[in-house]
Amino acid sequence: MTALQDRKYAQWFKGADVDGDGFITQQDVRAMSERYIAARNTAHDSTTAHRLTVGMDEFWNNVIAPMDQDGDGKVDLREMTQGFKQALTDPAHFPEQVEPVTNCFFDLVDLNADGRIEQDEFQLMFDSIAGAPRKDCADVFAALDTDGSGALDRAEFHQAVKEFFYGNDPDAPANHLFGSITA
Repeated sequence: MTALQDRKYAQWFKGADVDGDGFITQQDVRAMSERYIAARNTAHDSTTAHRLTVGMDEFWNNVIAPMDQDGDGKVDLREMTQGFKQALTDPAHFPEQVEPVTNCFFDLVDLNADGRIEQDEFQLMFDSIAGAPRKDCADVFAALDTDGSGALDRAEFHQAVKEFFYGNDPDAPANHLFGSITA
């Protein structure tokens, strides 16, 4: 684990700790879902809302909850960082470790279901899920749009998430996927 990964994971933690109490709980993970559902103006009983809620519950149960070393039902930054350090050691495992959640998010962020995430769709995700400052979004989006098409296709989105969780390149734009990190 590098210092860069520590900073990236801390930034991710900051967005996931919705209530700001220094822990990620199942309620925080559900609150991320609720923020996104509200931002999309989606009815809580819709298929989209149900899919997101189920996906985030699975994310809690399969990824975050197992990091709870002391069994208190919440994960602090140390536990999460150590959990990521143990689990995310080899990018070759991306397909089974992170890709299913990434696919779910891609489909949910792609509001018009055209197989691409446009900047306004990305902005909505950036604001509501990551809790990141709005001013950072345009720069991050432009850098992640590696083919210059004006939208992120599934491969670009996957590459960004993979680079964020596994990468060590200090100049990679994906470092800022969940808000700007500092050197």
